[in-house]
Amino acid sequence: MASTSRRRSRIVAFRTLFEADLSGHPLEGILVRQLQESGLTPDARAFTSALVAGVTSHQGEIDQVIRRHAPAFPLEDMAAVDRNVLRLAIYEVLFDTEPAPLRSAINEAVEIAKGYGSESSGRFVNGVLGAVALDAAVRHETDDSVADDDVDGD
Repeated sequence: MASTSRRRSRIVAFRTLFEADLSGHPLEGILVRQLQESGLTPDARAFTSALVAGVTSHQGEIDQVIRRHAPAFPLEDMAAVDRNVLRLAIYEVLFDTEPAPLRSAINEAVEIAKGYGSESSGRFVNGVLGAVALDAAVRHETDDSVADDDVDGD
């Protein structure tokens, strides 16, 4: 799938999550309507649906990651745009079975935040995702060290 289709899919997924978050209406109906109005290809629709389902199924864990990396900004008080952009990007980077490249996921999230959020949304999202990425890299190095120790018999 071309990067333009993936970007449009992410935007539709974000809009679906954002609307459900604000309205409290059932996610499924919102997703169906968003997909019908999107003009996305069948592959892009499937990608969008997978993103929404993934964020939904991992939302508790994702929200914990956000809380850990943005402790000064309670999730409940955070702008809905920022909260849902972060949920989508964190799902793609940490929980998706086919994770998005880190740099591209952060760039896409920042662009969506700039397009839909406040003047400071892009910087905020970039800062939180940068901290998430750094933490993930440190954990990955630690996991590799532990695995190396196990192989060496230490």
